[in-house]
Amino acid sequence: MRIAKKTSTLQAFTRLSMLLAGAGLAAVTWAADPAPKDTTASNPLGGKAAPAAAAKGTPGQPRQITWEELVPKDWDPAKEFKGMDLSALNDGDPRANELLMKMQEVSNNAPTNPAMNGAEIKIPGFIVPLEEAKGEVTEFLLVPYFGACIHTPPPPANQILHVVSPKGAKFRAMDTVWVTGKLQTMRNDSMMGVSGYHVNATSVTKYAGGAK
Repeated sequence: MRIAKKTSTLQAFTRLSMLLAGAGLAAVTWAADPAPKDTTASNPLGGKAAPAAAAKGTPGQPRQITWEELVPKDWDPAKEFKGMDLSALNDGDPRANELLMKMQEVSNNAPTNPAMNGAEIKIPGFIVPLEEAKGEVTEFLLVPYFGACIHTPPPPANQILHVVSPKGAKFRAMDTVWVTGKLQTMRNDSMMGVSGYHVNATSVTKYAGGAK
């Protein structure tokens, strides 16, 4: 039983440290399933990236954004944990749990990018359902990589979007979608993770790869 506890604690600790080190974007390297081909930090779902012109947006139209844009450029979540040696943490070492709790606190309080508040955006991601009605998802978290919040620790709060879809969407957990709507810097605590952003979705559509 002690070995099982050590594996669980240190594994979660290692994964969370990777999340913080990459601000949530490096997590594709150890997600529950292999990342799609050509996955990058700015194009986490793989496939053909959006053309530069499309990424800038068209007047009066939602702007397609990347997950990187949600993270403040001056935020360094890993600075407090640099130089840590996981191999020095033995089974039952209270420091492991203490560090895990501290790292989770940093992750849950990850700052948002104020410049994104109020923007009409379009972004791809994976669904983590929160509420369903008549077989349709009406409220969910949108995350940048497969398995987040379900098979792996939640990403930092600035890498989780809390999405409300008044029309409902016929999708399941970990389906890949495009979400379009108004982005707000608004914190929400749920049983699946802490989100730093909120989106009132005007549309939730199937992701088929590349810019749509």
